Amino acid sequence: MIAGSSPEPDEATVKAVGKLSEALESVERARGHLYSWHQLTGKADFELGDAAALLAKAGHQELADELSREIVGRNVLPDRWSFQAVEEYEDTYYEPLRRYEARVRESLTAGRRHLYEARLKEERRTHGHPHHTAAPGKP
Repeated sequence: MIAGSSPEPDEATVKAVGKLSEALESVERARGHLYSWHQLTGKADFELGDAAALLAKAGHQELADELSREIVGRNVLPDRWSFQAVEEYEDTYYEPLRRYEARVRESLTAGRRHLYEARLKEERRTHGHPHHTAAPGKP
C-alpha cells in the first residue's frame, strides 16, 4: 500500500463493486439499444412520409392521406416521441445509477474502476510474457 492511500478493499467488497459496475455496463448497453430504437423509429417516420408521397403520386391519395394523418409523426408511446422516452430513461434511471455507481466506487475503492477485472488480469496473466504486461509501460 502507498503511504496516504486507502487500504486495499477486501475480496467481498471488490466482488460487490464489480457486480455493480457490471450492472452499469448492462444499462449502458441498454441505453445504446434505446438510442438505436430512437434513431430507427425516426428514420422509419421519414420513410413513411416518403411512402405517403409515393402513394399519392401513384394515384392513391386517400391511402396517402390516411398514412400521413394516422401514422406519420405519431407518438410511439402515449404522449411521447422516441426522443422523449430516451430522455426519461436517462433522467429517471440511467443518470441516478451512474451517480450511485461512481459514489460507491469513490467510497469503497478510492474511485478505481474495474478493480475486479484488474485482479483477474493479475491472476491470469503470464508474468514476464511480453503480451501479458500488467499495464501500459509496466512489465
